[in-house]
Amino acid sequence: MTRYSYLGPEGTFTEAALRQITSENDLLTPYGNVTAALEAVRTGAVDKALVPIENSVEGVVARTLDELALGDALVISAETTLPVSFSLMTLPGNEKNEIKKIATHPHAEAQTRAYIAQNYPHAEMIETPSTAAGAQGLIKGNYDAAIAAKIAAEKYGLKILAENIGDNEGAITRFVVVEKPGHLPAPTGADRTSLVAYIDIDHAGALLEILTEFAKQKVNLTFIQSRPTGRQLGHYHFIIDAEGHIHDAPVKAALDGLRKICNDIRFLGSYPRTR
Repeated sequence: MTRYSYLGPEGTFTEAALRQITSENDLLTPYGNVTAALEAVRTGAVDKALVPIENSVEGVVARTLDELALGDALVISAETTLPVSFSLMTLPGNEKNEIKKIATHPHAEAQTRAYIAQNYPHAEMIETPSTAAGAQGLIKGNYDAAIAAKIAAEKYGLKILAENIGDNEGAITRFVVVEKPGHLPAPTGADRTSLVAYIDIDHAGALLEILTEFAKQKVNLTFIQSRPTGRQLGHYHFIIDAEGHIHDAPVKAALDGLRKICNDIRFLGSYPRTR
């Protein structure tokens, strides 16, 4: 049995993604936010966490990136993806009531704006920590409807008013399995290596210097994002995903080159990639 934490409450897209890669014997525990889910791994309350890291429409999940880059060391050991389809739901019996307040996560709101503008132009949007939290809040009568995953309606006994209301068909979210350092999956030939490159202070050509080290080794990058360190203006680090495994000679050589030009490098794991 493996103990997992995930972004909760029950009924989130994260839970749906986690159930794709776990068995019935595994223990799945929801946490209120990404930080709490990852902290559960750090304290040993769980073995692994599943958290969202990137959406094909809304881009990065900043809290996940910052936790991996700035928090106590954790590594990614696997990833999975999930097609994202949004549903509008309410309490049974309220189907014909006027909808004045709709609750959902900001990423979901951003991906359903056209539907909301067309069908509920005067509704107030209420921000919640997750889509499932919005669905759960319907039971308390805090608002009239919620936008969430279909699994949330099943979990909380809600009535779905409309399905597939997203503005972009084919939206996908990537999730990562995170655990304490120590386990390194073996190379598969279709891997991804994640790392954080810390520069001493931002300067002209800093990003080019980093990219050059990968280009020299012909290593393809699939993701790069700059984030502030939080210390002061001008201090940044780069979160990078590269094709290949740390045991692959080109990736290892690129990282060796980075160590010569960066203030520090944090290895975030090598693991099989899903896409």
